[in-house]
Amino acid sequence: MENPYLLLTPGPLSTTPSVKAAMLRDWCTWDEDYNSLIQKLRRDLVTIAVSKESSRDLYTSVLMQGSGTFAVESVIGSVLPRDGNLLVLSNGAYGKRMLEIAKILNIDTTEIAAKETEQIDIEKVEDILKADKNIITHVAIVHCETTTGILNDIASVGKIAKKYGKLFIVDAMSSFGGIPFCVDEVGIDFMISSANKCIQGVPGFGLIIAKKSSLEKCKGFARSLSLDMYSQWKTMEDYGGKWRFTSPTHVVRAFIEAMKELNDEGGVPARFERFKANHDKLVSGMGSLGFKTLLPAELQSPIITSFLYPQDCSFSFKQFYEYAKNAGYVLYPGKISEAETFRIGNIGDVHPEDIDGLLAVVKRFREGQ
Repeated sequence: MENPYLLLTPGPLSTTPSVKAAMLRDWCTWDEDYNSLIQKLRRDLVTIAVSKESSRDLYTSVLMQGSGTFAVESVIGSVLPRDGNLLVLSNGAYGKRMLEIAKILNIDTTEIAAKETEQIDIEKVEDILKADKNIITHVAIVHCETTTGILNDIASVGKIAKKYGKLFIVDAMSSFGGIPFCVDEVGIDFMISSANKCIQGVPGFGLIIAKKSSLEKCKGFARSLSLDMYSQWKTMEDYGGKWRFTSPTHVVRAFIEAMKELNDEGGVPARFERFKANHDKLVSGMGSLGFKTLLPAELQSPIITSFLYPQDCSFSFKQFYEYAKNAGYVLYPGKISEAETFRIGNIGDVHPEDIDGLLAVVKRFREGQ
């Protein structure tokens, strides 16, 4: 069935017909045919994430049932020892969510907070870690905060974390597969993403790229049975791709097709260029229609773009949303308290000509106000 609208959101997002078609076959979780697909997928994820071929044996991937937040909780709850302390660098809702997860799991935390429209202050990170008396064990940050679309400087944070001997956790939920970076170059020990983001699969599982030497030390740390990342990894390693509990087979098969399509497109650099072309066209066109971006260009990711409500009219996002939806485009509400905003995603099976179509709809809406 043809979709009634295009999802211009940060995920779930619009997928290709071939990704959806991949879910039409049923698979057995115990079957060798299925589990061999899992093992290849795990290797392919490491290939995308690690730049140096000689370093790829140092990393592994773990798949975890559930949404991206399940995977984040799995990592936080599985890699910190009982006497660990997590330094969270927060400038949006998803940094705050890591703090909330740690609090519920009774993990000691330290926070460096910034405004939602500002990057993390790298000097503050250096100062705190320099003064730290071996209390902080792990540092965590969100790469692309879809609260606003801001992109954080994970390379600088990773360099400082490694300088002071801390394990580095990166929530790359909305950037992995769409923004070029490599875990080995950034110094990431645990990178977290999800099936239904830049790789353009469907919701159902999260994924973790882990440095083996860091993961191997986590045995017995888990605060949850089903979200025990170490045990999930060990089972996949020892039983040839077997999941500990029921695997989302249809979702996995769709993701494998999405990985093939990423490669066919030209890999992460090519996908980044498409997302950037979408974003650049969107910002230019919306600007000509009286919509200003929340963030300056130097802080903005190409993943999702926040726009301020226009000041030259009585603007109702609900009316705007319904108008756009009826014309075939689903947008996203704002998520910050400091300004009235809405967001438009640039990822998924979305191309510059789709942005042209959206801009024509926005123009008609503005003319009718």
